[in-house]
Amino acid sequence: MSSLKDKTVLISGATRGIGLAIALRAAADGANLVITGKTVDPDPRLPGTLASAAAEVEQAGGQALTVQTDIRSEEQVQAAVAAAVERFGGIDVLVNNASAISLTPTEATTMKRYDLMQQVNARGTFLMSKECAPHLRESSNPHILTLSPPLDIDPKWFKNHVAYTMAKMGMSMCTLGMAAEFAEAGIAVNSLWPLTTIDTAAVRNLLGGEAMAERSRTPQIMADAAHAVVTKPSRECTGNFFIDELMLRDEGVTDFAGYAAVPGDTQPPFMDFFVPAHLLEREHSDVVDVFSAQG
Repeated sequence: MSSLKDKTVLISGATRGIGLAIALRAAADGANLVITGKTVDPDPRLPGTLASAAAEVEQAGGQALTVQTDIRSEEQVQAAVAAAVERFGGIDVLVNNASAISLTPTEATTMKRYDLMQQVNARGTFLMSKECAPHLRESSNPHILTLSPPLDIDPKWFKNHVAYTMAKMGMSMCTLGMAAEFAEAGIAVNSLWPLTTIDTAAVRNLLGGEAMAERSRTPQIMADAAHAVVTKPSRECTGNFFIDELMLRDEGVTDFAGYAAVPGDTQPPFMDFFVPAHLLEREHSDVVDVFSAQG
């Protein structure tokens, strides 16, 4: 794989979880990381702050710029992009990681939660991409990578949480449209989604608790897959909806045991939702499908 050395990578929601893992993988190459997020003060319920993420990035070998940013705010996003350009001279990679989740059926979804998911997920992805695009045009290998699922309108993904699915698929529609829109400019626009559940605060607190977290994979698999995507030539890799394990298999990875959330655990991990059935026809490790059964 190529290197992100001296490249500037802006990541939304990078104080913890997958966003932080992607930042640390880029930092290992010697990249410049622009870490955005809302958490300044430590929260006992959620690990990680802007300061702690910056410290980890610098310890891993990268340079860090932190900008407290609510991606629902146009002014704050514009300020974060301007700060990135002022500090590092440009932007080479945008990772749209920030997301809001509420797995509630229609009648149980408050409009406050509905608006939050739409504003953070679909609108936030659009806004971040819009504001970074002029600077990405100046990069020698520009990439937008959005952590969102393959577009799939199977009703089973919608029936239990219409609002959340709409918001996540909205992020994916940004990938679909912007890949075509920015193709001539050479800006790659792709999505990345995990085959299995990932051990994050969302899994522990909202999906399946400790039991599911222990049968998940670490965020490192998403970080490695993201690195593989954004180091590819941008004009040759755009408009894709990648699945982490399948992406890494294409890169020659065959052993995924090291990504187990519990080291040495040989139990198959749980498959994430939003993974289309046709993608499972490809060779992959055994996974336990718990979400499709809900549909």
